[in-house]
Amino acid sequence: MKDTVQVCGLCAGFLGCVTAAASLQVQAWKESSNDGSAIITSDVYENLWMSCAGDSTGIYNCWYFPSLFALPGYIQACRALMITSIVLGTFGVFFTLVGMQCSKIGGENYVVKERIAALGGVFFILQGLCTMIAVSWYASNITQEFFDQLYDGIKFELGDGLYIGWCSGTLALIGGCCLLCVCRNDSKEKMRVAAHTPSTVSRISHTLSTQQRINSYV
Repeated sequence: MKDTVQVCGLCAGFLGCVTAAASLQVQAWKESSNDGSAIITSDVYENLWMSCAGDSTGIYNCWYFPSLFALPGYIQACRALMITSIVLGTFGVFFTLVGMQCSKIGGENYVVKERIAALGGVFFILQGLCTMIAVSWYASNITQEFFDQLYDGIKFELGDGLYIGWCSGTLALIGGCCLLCVCRNDSKEKMRVAAHTPSTVSRISHTLSTQQRINSYV
């Protein structure tokens, strides 16, 4: 059962890392809204790296943002968080592969391997948090501009890249929780078994008998 949960945690974390990288390749983190527009001449799509525009003939042109420092602060922060998320997910996959009980990588010291797998779970959880913060922060700015009556720029709606990012963060959190839960339950099981071993029982009996003799003298 433990091996199965670890494999599920690894698969969920790995998919979370892959989908986080895939979300950065999606052009539409936000797309221009048609709400309140009588005549639509072009569609505009943006993500963290570029902006694209298409006309009614279906021809699209994309261009990268010219300067990092000219971008709004939240876009710079979202870039950093997403890159950090992918790096953390990569570490999570590596440590989980080394620490899995069914893996021969890293030897057969299962106590150490269990701790390494738990560390992989921590990396997956951190990855999921970074992804969730970046995607939710970006979406929050879109909704604020959309509902701001004084905003006179192009209003955008949530794009496909955001939904992929939310799925990525959810998968990473699920994978990390699976790995940590297995480690915690295994530790409890070892403590329970150790409490019922003959050596432990004999020590408890010896302690109780000693205490009884002391009480009889008193």
